[in-house]
Amino acid sequence: MELVLENAWAVWSWLMEHLLYINLILSIVIVFFQRRDPKAVWTWLLALYFVPIFGFLLYLVLCQDYRKSKMFRVKEVEDRLWYSAKIQEEALQGAVDQLADSKWRDYEALVVYNLETSGAVLTMDNTVDIFTDGQEKFDDLKRELELARQYIHIQYYIIKNDELFQSMIPILKKKVREGVEVRVLYDGMGGRFMPERVWKELREAGIKVGEFFPAILGRLQLRVNYRNHRKIVVIDGKIGYVGGFNIGREYISRDPGFGYWRDTHLKIQGSAVYSLQIRFALDWNYAVGENLFKDGKYFGMVPEDEIPNVMRQAYENRKVMIQIIASGPDASNRQIRNNYMQLFYHARRHIYIQTPYFVPDDAVLSALKFAAESGVDVRLMIPCKPDHPFVYWATYSYVGDLLAAGARCYTYENGFLHAKGVMVDGMVSCYGTANMDIRSFELNFEVNATVYDEEVTGRLEAVFLEDLKHCREVTRSAYAQRNLWIRIKEQCSRLLSPLL
Repeated sequence: MELVLENAWAVWSWLMEHLLYINLILSIVIVFFQRRDPKAVWTWLLALYFVPIFGFLLYLVLCQDYRKSKMFRVKEVEDRLWYSAKIQEEALQGAVDQLADSKWRDYEALVVYNLETSGAVLTMDNTVDIFTDGQEKFDDLKRELELARQYIHIQYYIIKNDELFQSMIPILKKKVREGVEVRVLYDGMGGRFMPERVWKELREAGIKVGEFFPAILGRLQLRVNYRNHRKIVVIDGKIGYVGGFNIGREYISRDPGFGYWRDTHLKIQGSAVYSLQIRFALDWNYAVGENLFKDGKYFGMVPEDEIPNVMRQAYENRKVMIQIIASGPDASNRQIRNNYMQLFYHARRHIYIQTPYFVPDDAVLSALKFAAESGVDVRLMIPCKPDHPFVYWATYSYVGDLLAAGARCYTYENGFLHAKGVMVDGMVSCYGTANMDIRSFELNFEVNATVYDEEVTGRLEAVFLEDLKHCREVTRSAYAQRNLWIRIKEQCSRLLSPLL
């Protein structure tokens, strides 16, 4: 023991003696070898020099961009190869042209942008159910799992070993016995508290289990960045779920610490389900190494010469138009963030936003302020209580910017608000897994559904307006009267916002 203490002291002494040089080397790496936003650069430099030990440790945990290109190189190639075959420009251009002669003309550029930059195919034959209550969502999911005949693909950021997941396990085991393929993918950070015996039990039952970006040392997760924040379920290529609910008792409002859990999840039936399937397959291939693209049964592949007819029939019988958009550190652009930007700049009447975390970059904040100052009714709804204090107080600081521009902001008082979405002019809505923050835009793997439909968007807006009955409006005068301690927390958290 004495030898261990001596060695630890020797290491500590060496660090203290060479701390200036360590900080200098890290500073050179941050400034010259990483393409970062200037605000993030200055934040890291301040952290390194004003709180050197803590800043150094924080850098080791959070700042790992130097591995990014190697880490996801294979995954990015898979994306390019698959989508280059999937986009089918000439057929889809016909669908886009159909938008140009109608009230959807303003969104033609957005459809083309999503298509060209990430292969987000516009599908037209969808139906959408909306779930805002966790118990209802998981009851519906379990009913659909019972009806599965070919395969079940489940992907969640968080899967906890509590009554919710335990209620799903017997169904999954039963389906395997019936010959249904079952795959479960979870994130290494979000699933870190799941006992290994549970995964072993599932594997022994014939369920395939994958872990995205596992911990290096047991359950110790040193890599906070690059988490897979997606929540996707695909059943037989016919039913797809995407949204904010994870698997845990708090998501069905059984955690007293949060109270009622207000979230939003979409259940999709139609061709958009195959887009969710593609996203699951890419993540599964990266995590497990099993190439699902070898089997066309998962993707509803259509012979190339039949594509124009299929697209024409889809338009003639169209229901809800959807593009599934994804973003992450493996992509060369910030797809979901840019999608939001297009929606904000095209808004004419109103923008409604629900998000648990509002830590925008300058471009997103400017777009919202511009809309508000141009007479657009901009409304932001955030939780009344924090689950991540630094992020919450950073969020509250940005509320002040929106209020000054003429937007209206609300805190949800009936439990915890976890819904993540945008609704614009009663025409287009975008809901999924991405928060309105820098982490979701740049560092996490996310997936959203952009829905071009008045009826679906109208339903989502009706829910938003109903939620306002459970909110407290943050007025300019009330915000101006916040006490000194709140102001200090806001400013300190905002200073760290590029790292949050």
